This record gives sequence, structure tokens and C-alpha cells, in this order.
Amino acid sequence: MQRDYADGETSNVDFFKGIEVEHTPAFGMKTLFVVGIQTIDHIGVRLHGESHIFFGANHSFNPQSPEEWKLWEDMILYFLDRDYLCSLDIPLSAVEEFNDGGLNERDNFIPQIRVPIPYIKLWNYNTMLKIDDKDFKATNPGVWTHSLHDLKRRSKFTSWADYKDDKIIK
Repeated sequence: MQRDYADGETSNVDFFKGIEVEHTPAFGMKTLFVVGIQTIDHIGVRLHGESHIFFGANHSFNPQSPEEWKLWEDMILYFLDRDYLCSLDIPLSAVEEFNDGGLNERDNFIPQIRVPIPYIKLWNYNTMLKIDDKDFKATNPGVWTHSLHDLKRRSKFTSWADYKDDKIIK
């Protein structure tokens, strides 16, 4: 994922800091954003007063093997065990396998399921978002439908411009 930062750099970023601007339980908190799998030491030396760590920044969570899943989980668990509030940006493609691990059992963990909907303004007023199951009666008690229009409330919106103050950490 290519994005702009306060210092103008756009690539080769492993860490950056800023205020959490997305409307999650960590909204407004000083945050260390971690791109990809990093060592505990590399993360720890960059923590200076942040109580929230956002893992999988820049769409970097995409484990391809059981070993990679374990690396992600171990990295995040280390900081959860030390009472940090930790978020993980989870692509929809990883949702089913994700719950095989134990992160969801932690009260200080914020799973953030990323559901891309390109061209959202082009969908008409009647558009519904359906939270379904992988098959009929497979794992959920039913389905949930939400008006896409209602989900686009101003109080839940974060403009791309709100990310501009993030600063890269070397």
C-alpha cells in the first residue's frame, strides 16, 4: 500500500507514529503503527509513551503459512501480555483462519476486519451490506443486513487527509 506521510516519504516504511484517527476503541490515542512482521526488540525501542500499537499497518497482514500466522500472533501477544491496546488490520480473506488463534480472547485486542468497497458513493440509497456465513447454517446463527447508507454516518468517517500527520520512525 502506497501512502503519504508527514515527512513526504512514501515507501520502505516499517514503523510510523501518529494519533489513531479511525473510529475504533483506540480513537485519539498515541499510536505506534507496525508494518509487517517485526522483532519484539525493534518494536519495543520505538515505543515512547504510546499505549496503542496498530499491527498490519499499510495492509501488511497477509500470512501465507502456518509459520507466518504464528509469527504474527506471537508478536502481538507479547504486547497484549504487557497491557498495550493492540489493533490488527485483517483483510477479509484472512477472517476464517484468524479465529484459529487466541487473539480474539483478549480484552485489549481490537480486530479490525477490512472490507474494501470501491466507489462507495456510486451505490444507491437502497444498497445493503450483508454479513453472511461461509455457507447456509455453517457457523453463524443467521445473517445480518445493514443499510450501506446508514453505515456511512459522518461520525464514523475518516478522511484520507486525517492520516497526513503520521511520522515515519526509523
